[in-house]
Amino acid sequence: MEDHTATGISARPAPVLRKYVDSYVGFDLRGFPTGVHRGPPSRALTAVISLEEPLEVAAGVDDGSPVTRFVSVAGGLMRRSVAIHHDGRQRGVQVALTPLGARALYGMPAAELAQRLVPLDELLGALAVELVDRLRSATTWAARFTTLDEGLLRIVGRDACGDHVSRVRPEVAEALRRLVAARGRVQVGAVAADLGWSRRYLTERFRTEVGLSPKAYARVLRFEHAHELASARDPLPWVDVATVSGYADQAHLVREWHEFTGRSPTAWRRGEVLLEAG
Repeated sequence: MEDHTATGISARPAPVLRKYVDSYVGFDLRGFPTGVHRGPPSRALTAVISLEEPLEVAAGVDDGSPVTRFVSVAGGLMRRSVAIHHDGRQRGVQVALTPLGARALYGMPAAELAQRLVPLDELLGALAVELVDRLRSATTWAARFTTLDEGLLRIVGRDACGDHVSRVRPEVAEALRRLVAARGRVQVGAVAADLGWSRRYLTERFRTEVGLSPKAYARVLRFEHAHELASARDPLPWVDVATVSGYADQAHLVREWHEFTGRSPTAWRRGEVLLEAG
């Protein structure tokens, strides 16, 4: 195989943004085999800006979803992996938004983007175009992350009164916080009871805001934890991944993994050509 290099640089956003933005990641991958990277479901809405050729992305893997080219793309919460086609090279920046960040930055609940991929400029207009230009002109990752802070702070500043975010029911925000803090290992009925709501009402309000039910979001959180463990350079055995991330047993992990990625855990590991970039 051709020599390959993988650079991945993570950064935290400016403190005032952290309620809305989890992280920035800059990536530069070269010399990998041509293939399809399965972008896994996660707790975050993802925006990706290419620093070179447009991204070729489909909202599903091996399910007939059309492949679309994006200079920059925004995705909602997903229940399946996203297919990212590549020629062995990718260079760009990824922004992970919290579900509340959808209102702060896009002016809409995360539910409106669930299971969807849309051009970033469709949501942010000329600011997205400017952001792409400035990111491509920057020569260091630090400068690119500063550019993201500046651009996103301007967007949040347009909603200076917090009107969009204030429309989120505090009970929904608290349920979301508890699910994330527990990495999905929490009883939805117990959360609802603590909030003074029925489980059914919490489920309805949560889905309306986030796009997934609390139970589905908890499953995504548990899978995200397992995926992080399995993607480590020195990963745990699968049975330990299952135990640590809260699955009943390894068979339970295998069923969920197949649902989220379309493959068994071992087939995923063999086929994920960009795994070494993790």
